[in-house]
Amino acid sequence: MNAGQFKVFRDIAQLQSVSRGAEINHVSQSAASQMVRNLEADLGIALFDRTTRPLKLTSAGRMYFDASRDIVRRYEEMRAQIDALKGDLVGAVRVASIYSIGLYEMRRIREAFEELHPQAQVHLEYMRPEKVYEAVSGDQADLGLISYPTATKKLRVIEWRTERMVLVLHPSHPLARKRTVEVEDLAGLEFVSFDPGLSIRKAMDRFFRERGLHRNVVLEFDNIQMIKEALTIGSGVSLLPERTVRQEVTEGRLVTRVIDAQELVRPVGIVCRRGKTFSPTASAFLQYLRDHPRD
Repeated sequence: MNAGQFKVFRDIAQLQSVSRGAEINHVSQSAASQMVRNLEADLGIALFDRTTRPLKLTSAGRMYFDASRDIVRRYEEMRAQIDALKGDLVGAVRVASIYSIGLYEMRRIREAFEELHPQAQVHLEYMRPEKVYEAVSGDQADLGLISYPTATKKLRVIEWRTERMVLVLHPSHPLARKRTVEVEDLAGLEFVSFDPGLSIRKAMDRFFRERGLHRNVVLEFDNIQMIKEALTIGSGVSLLPERTVRQEVTEGRLVTRVIDAQELVRPVGIVCRRGKTFSPTASAFLQYLRDHPRD
């Protein structure tokens, strides 16, 4: 077994899926399955209980998983130290991000960083908030970009930026004629909102509850893109980070209005594993993000 094979096994065990473990390691599912079969044949014992879905580790599998996780961690720390000695930024940084950070924004950040460091790569994957936490906790990602970040025993939070929230609506909506919208104007409106389990939805619910206002949620989605699509056909109004609707406003498909003097913001942070030894590339990208919070 080489370090790469230990990593494939670790990821299959963490994700409880051969296909997903193979995918993030850029190998075929058949190759990953064969690797596990060869390993079990060599050890003479089953490492996975294949009678359950998702996959579960056997007692022997848990022992092997603990060892694999430690081997991969030590190997990655050693590679990071060697790369630091070379002085050049070489290799990839893995970033997991929620969808609403913005494909266009992150593409510009990635391109700018890679232009500064031609031998470095930023591997960016978009996913739901809970999957961002899982990816960073399980070391499938070096950094996670998430709104309303929460620290855990495994993860620490680095403050990145706050984003102003604005009322977003179709140009034909009556409130579009007002330059500034009072909080009381929101009472009783039909809202397109986020799914109830998301942190941003909980923050919005708290905002209305603290002001004793009722809103009529007519549609719920788990991402900003779907909310914007609903707004462009006049399905209601929404509260969204201003920077996420700039393109639609420029194109005239949506308009935004500031909500009187209320400081309604969405905090966005960077999460990473506590005690993790970053590669020089990951450290440099983290610093680049901190130096360019508004790019």
